[in-house]
Amino acid sequence: MIRTLLRFSGRLLASLAVLLSAAWACAALWYQLPATPALKIAAGVLWAGFGLAAIALLWRGKAARALVSYAVGFAMVLAWWGTILPSQNRVWADDVARQLVARVEGSVVTMENVRNFDWRSDTDYTPRWETRRYDLDRIRSVDVSLSYWAGPAIAHTLVSFGFDDGQFVTFSIEIRKERDESFSSVGGFFKEFETSLVAADEHDILRVRTNVRGEDVYMYRVRLPQSEMRSLFLGYLGEGAALVRAPSFYNTLTANCTTIVYALAKHVVPGLPMDWRLLASGYLPEYLHDVGGLTPGQDMAQLRAAGRITERAIAFDKNPGTESFSQAIRNDLPGVEMAVDAGAKP
Repeated sequence: MIRTLLRFSGRLLASLAVLLSAAWACAALWYQLPATPALKIAAGVLWAGFGLAAIALLWRGKAARALVSYAVGFAMVLAWWGTILPSQNRVWADDVARQLVARVEGSVVTMENVRNFDWRSDTDYTPRWETRRYDLDRIRSVDVSLSYWAGPAIAHTLVSFGFDDGQFVTFSIEIRKERDESFSSVGGFFKEFETSLVAADEHDILRVRTNVRGEDVYMYRVRLPQSEMRSLFLGYLGEGAALVRAPSFYNTLTANCTTIVYALAKHVVPGLPMDWRLLASGYLPEYLHDVGGLTPGQDMAQLRAAGRITERAIAFDKNPGTESFSQAIRNDLPGVEMAVDAGAKP
């Protein structure tokens, strides 16, 4: 009886392993096989049939033949998978066409290819790439923004640094998509995109999400000593330099806009705990609140209500007034003490 139960359990586990690996292989073939859609479908059907045949043989008492044959075939797929490498040379979409290049001289950072597009729609824009200088001794704030487009659990993470001269610059880990390519969360598991670090003016990178794409954006002031702000800023520059030296694939789960930020922050603030909310990035603010990283004295509901910048960003387009975009979206933001040139415009 026990032997029969063990044999059944073994076959069940082996079948599950074959089923899951076959599903992964079919998706890998779909996303990466250099062929027409029809041939990709045919390859997937053949591989699925191969996996089902292995499972059928397994349950007919021919486990050795089934598993060895399948293992050899799967090893060949893995060998092919290993030959797929990230590239710097593709026909990139305009908004990720250039990479950040930075030079640090003392406390002054010169950053080339800071994006400052004027967006009218996702397909109608005026591209601008600028060279800007920032004095690290004048960093005064770090704000994290979450942009939601598909429910409460999924959001894009952006980190902004503010300086006492009124300048703001935002870093965003994004897919480096090719022209006419769009984001796919599933494709992000299968080497579909390289990783890009975008440094941009807030009037570009935040406004395009609130005013052009219709996403809902929330901003939170992060509590960090000035020395840690500086270290985090330099961490982003290091990440940008690494991507210039060697491209890297974006991964929806392990190398995305939030997990990379966590990896950078962990070097600055040792001991930051790992948490499921780093994967469900829409809940990152709750994580930051729980570790004491947000403005004290207010609960999460208050911070979220006051941190919603969507309406303030939309109102700015209708009536720019004398404030800069960065000032306007921070009105009434908890923890913010604005000390900037009121005449600074984006």
